[in-house]
Amino acid sequence: MNVDDVMRLVSENDVRFVDLRFTDMRGKEHHTTIPVSIFKEELFETGQPFDGSSIAGWKGIQASDMILLPDPATAYIDPFFEETTLVLTCDVIEPADGKGYDRDPRSIAKRAEAYLKSTGLGDTAYFGPEPEFFIFDSVEWSVDMSGSYLKIFSEEAAWATAEKFEGGNKGHRPRVKGGYFPVPPVDSLHDLRAAMVLTLEAIGIPVEVFHHEVANAGQCEIGTKFNTLTRRADWTQTLKYVVHNTAHQYGKTATFMPKPIVGDNGSGMHVHQSVWKDGQNLFAGNGYAGLSEFALYYIGGIIKHARALNALTNPTTNSYKRLVPHFEAPVKLAYSARNRSASIRIPYVASPKARRIEARFPDPSANPYLAFAALLMAGLDGVQNKIHPGDPADKNLYDLPPEEDAKIPTVCHSLDQALEALDADREFLTRGGVFSNDFIDAYIDLKMEEVQRLRMTTHPVEFDMYYSV
Repeated sequence: MNVDDVMRLVSENDVRFVDLRFTDMRGKEHHTTIPVSIFKEELFETGQPFDGSSIAGWKGIQASDMILLPDPATAYIDPFFEETTLVLTCDVIEPADGKGYDRDPRSIAKRAEAYLKSTGLGDTAYFGPEPEFFIFDSVEWSVDMSGSYLKIFSEEAAWATAEKFEGGNKGHRPRVKGGYFPVPPVDSLHDLRAAMVLTLEAIGIPVEVFHHEVANAGQCEIGTKFNTLTRRADWTQTLKYVVHNTAHQYGKTATFMPKPIVGDNGSGMHVHQSVWKDGQNLFAGNGYAGLSEFALYYIGGIIKHARALNALTNPTTNSYKRLVPHFEAPVKLAYSARNRSASIRIPYVASPKARRIEARFPDPSANPYLAFAALLMAGLDGVQNKIHPGDPADKNLYDLPPEEDAKIPTVCHSLDQALEALDADREFLTRGGVFSNDFIDAYIDLKMEEVQRLRMTTHPVEFDMYYSV
């Protein structure tokens, strides 16, 4: 859409309000709303002022004025608000120079796309994430000085076989690791996922597949089409919004938390990616699994910088409860065709145009603008410096002999380790001014607050292990 299309959409749909949305450093969307009576074409040039000091990790109160500049290409009618509301995703603009704010994730994503073009290596980066999520009936938790408490309620959960439900316990539910993917009534969430899919397609996000995922207790996936880096990050934010709100309408609760339940698979966000130039897929070639040398070097860059990438692709303390062996979360930094224990997989495709790689270690708690931009920057560093990833790993990497296992590097095991890696290995991100050192410093400080809070909080497992010492 362009500006004229947006104004026509407003007129034809009798829009009452315009909702301006943006994403913070942690990846959470925020919004502010204006009546349609003051919505003019000039807004796409002048933007909407707001207070940036109230957003975690952003400006101090002494320099708080910021501008939200809407992108007309992102327009859609909100499917959940009672009054007809147009949604516009915005870049956050620094008033002093009119440029994208240094700490605005969407502006960082756009700078990554501009950097790709400036290198001459390619002109378009395509991304296709697969964010998994859980749908629960309800969830409770409490953390205070008296102790901690967590309880997940799910009629579909494997642990619910002895529960008493209104109308009786029907007994049909997935076992642990048994959710991929039986028909109903074992899969109890088909209609809810279908409602999510219809909503996504109604607002312009093409869906390719949807299904129950491996874990019990309501793990799901909705696969949507690939797109260019920033636009695909926009779609990921919108998908999360639709999933959360559709589940809420059905009296359920959805979460993209990577590891909400113990002892079953967590939720990943496998990220498919390729780089193109002049309409040609640069990843297609005659090498291993149909890859080009360009693609192999790109893989080498991701493997080299994977631990720094973890800080952006796996940005929560909970992320590292997923990144453990034997739960289909790849911890070994290796690549392979069709081997799902490797952190980089080359999917089978019927056409060279579809040739791509799949990074399997990211998870859906990631800010998609930052994660996709960082993956691209790592891959481009691999191409620029001809970083070959070595031989592929076609064995099950979870069951290697100890001497082989020791030779394969791993992802980080904690968020603080990932933040240390990002601090030490940041130069590849700062090329072309894509990520600034100021942003990286602020991001590390923001995320260390989460590390410190968990580090200082007594855990119920510690009572189980140590109360009687």
